[in-house]
Amino acid sequence: MIKMIVTDMDGTLLNDQHEIHPDFWKIEEELSNSGILFSVASGRQFYNLESKFERIKDRIIFFAENGTYVSHKGKELYVNSLRREDAIGFIEMGRKLEDTELVLCGKESAYLETDNEEFIAEISKFYERVKVVDNLTEVNDTLLKVTLCNYKGVEENTYPHFINYTDRFKVAIAAKIFIDITSLDANKGNAIKDIQKELNISAEETLVFGDYLNDLEMMKNAKYSYAMKNAHPEIKKASNFITQYDNNENGVLRTIEELGLLKNPVLNLQ
Repeated sequence: MIKMIVTDMDGTLLNDQHEIHPDFWKIEEELSNSGILFSVASGRQFYNLESKFERIKDRIIFFAENGTYVSHKGKELYVNSLRREDAIGFIEMGRKLEDTELVLCGKESAYLETDNEEFIAEISKFYERVKVVDNLTEVNDTLLKVTLCNYKGVEENTYPHFINYTDRFKVAIAAKIFIDITSLDANKGNAIKDIQKELNISAEETLVFGDYLNDLEMMKNAKYSYAMKNAHPEIKKASNFITQYDNNENGVLRTIEELGLLKNPVLNLQ
């Protein structure tokens, strides 16, 4: 019996226009009424997720910033921070890379040291609270992760610069243009494992959906681990199942329906 559903956001629950399907709300309500806890696990900022799910924020779990910050019913459950000196080191490295923009992700806000309006607009899709500062190394906040953006692709152009740090830090390719650096044990999977233990929910009672490399550990903490049809090949290898539909075809909601978790299936999903 499924007791908890955890889904990634971008490339998974959301379509490519970053939209939630209108039928999601009645599906989540039915799941909740059946005692199934719905959760989102994303590289997005907590405040962005909270805003997206404002109408149900009091009953879902937010695994934000790639599992470094977890909140439920307005209560902070889990924080896995990055040491300031380590964050500063990665900021200084990132400043030297070509075609690279930086985001310092703190508990209270995301911080940028650029006036690039295109980049600020892009980041604002994922971060509700964004501050432009003169110097990222002087930010006073609990630091969660350092994010680097390269529009030419981070897997080829950014990750190689940080590969020698993967034994000491979690270096996660979060999307085609984003790479996230956190403490070594900070990931969606470990955060989910802690909450499963706290809520007495087993991996056999957990259903997860993901599409990219920052979802890798999450796949290992659920019997019902689904890679999206549009997922990265490594996620498909790590998952137990693959959805029949991609994120633009509402693969998450359709799979929930196919698994028989809804007493009143929604028939107009497209």
